[in-house]
Amino acid sequence: MNLSEELKKLAELRASGTLTEEEFIRAKERLLNTQPSSSGPPPPLTSAVNAFRRSRNDRWIAGVCGGIGRATGMESWVWRLFFTVLLLCGGTGLLVYLLLAIFVPSE
Repeated sequence: MNLSEELKKLAELRASGTLTEEEFIRAKERLLNTQPSSSGPPPPLTSAVNAFRRSRNDRWIAGVCGGIGRATGMESWVWRLFFTVLLLCGGTGLLVYLLLAIFVPSE
């Protein structure tokens, strides 16, 4: 379906009363705006990852758990417990913690 056919279909839906005037205007703007809007807010995951920093105040070793706690809204002790449990599972927690301590910038 090309653009003119879609606009005709929208006009028919508006004429039949299926679409209100406001819905018609929004749908028409969506059809005519073919460029993706880059001015909108970034996706939540992207902004959370970009805001992730190691904590300077809530730290025991490198501040990784404090930073994760602030980014996720959970208490940092929960993340410390999580990394401790992962440490007991073959040392995975230590590896992940060290990688985060190396690659995540400090605030």
